[in-house]
Amino acid sequence: MPHYGKFTPTWQSSATLVFGTPGAIRSALVCPATMKNPTSIGPAQVSPIGTTLERHLLDRQRRMPEATGDFTGLFQQISLAAKIIGSRVSKAGLSGILGRTGTTNVQGEQVQKLDDFANSTIVSTVEAGGHVCVMGSEEVEQPIQIPPQYPQGKYVLQFDPLDGSGNIDINASIGTIFSIHRRLSPDGEPGTLKDLLQPGIDIVAAGYVVYGSSNMLVYSTGDQVDGFTYDPGVGEFFLSHPNIKVPQRGGIYSINEGNYHSWDKRIQSWVDWIKTPTENKKPYRLRYIGAMVADLHRTLLRGGVFVYPRDSKNVNGKLRLLYEASPMAFLVEAAGGAASDGKNRILTIQPKELHQRTPVFMGSPDDVADVLRFANA
Repeated sequence: MPHYGKFTPTWQSSATLVFGTPGAIRSALVCPATMKNPTSIGPAQVSPIGTTLERHLLDRQRRMPEATGDFTGLFQQISLAAKIIGSRVSKAGLSGILGRTGTTNVQGEQVQKLDDFANSTIVSTVEAGGHVCVMGSEEVEQPIQIPPQYPQGKYVLQFDPLDGSGNIDINASIGTIFSIHRRLSPDGEPGTLKDLLQPGIDIVAAGYVVYGSSNMLVYSTGDQVDGFTYDPGVGEFFLSHPNIKVPQRGGIYSINEGNYHSWDKRIQSWVDWIKTPTENKKPYRLRYIGAMVADLHRTLLRGGVFVYPRDSKNVNGKLRLLYEASPMAFLVEAAGGAASDGKNRILTIQPKELHQRTPVFMGSPDDVADVLRFANA
């Protein structure tokens, strides 16, 4: 089994499952009635085998004086779904699920077989757990209701089951993006559209899973961002990237330059500027994978800027607010970065429809400021 000991010094300090204000913490996590002693916070020593995602969550749960375990339970279900999807992705060429289904989704895009499999996996894994009251998926036009035979939980889950579908058949990086809100509708009743149409500032937690050379789950509850790498030999996600911070400025820009002639001239001017060397500035390097989750994963770790502006074909932007932009903006800001639609913080946008689209400018604060200076000139 691989040795994870080199990450030991920072594991304990990174295990911070915080929901914002103390009031939000108390309302989001409620402790079992049997846990009367607030000093019972689990073993003080660092585990010699490494910190799994489950332990990372449980350690924080034990520190919450009113915790029930609902949030931890939901995350375990999301983690299980990610393991199943990752397993199928790794052998997609051998299991007959490459290629298209022959149908289109609500976005008007061709549905890949793996898209359909990933969506069904997340829904079936989460719906019976009693932790959510409704779900929203990029692949499904309407809210996904919880069947009446299952309990109606207090959370709302929204997700892009497989971001970067165009990369599936060429074995390039793809991923799953998700966000969790608290329900707004009365407890115990089926969830509603109102539960889904919540702004990013009300997100309880968000994250993504990258399926690539190694599979990695990254999540935040708003205070910091932690990354976990999957060990297939053990079948667990281990903490490998604690407290991820976006550099103040990077050296990479990520944009689909194939759309150059469809952009506003101000965006064209920014692209021309950022890749042109001057006495005071080195040219930035272009890196574009074609999957938002993969491009922003690199941006989180190395800095730089990810941009998907509106263009003449997509006047409202192309990326989905609820399933892509809002969760990733939550993560980027938690890591110290910036996320804008060109005018406003993405997290402050009030969604009006499930599949609403938005322009996106995210990444290192200084790099985002540069592109917005051009965009608003």
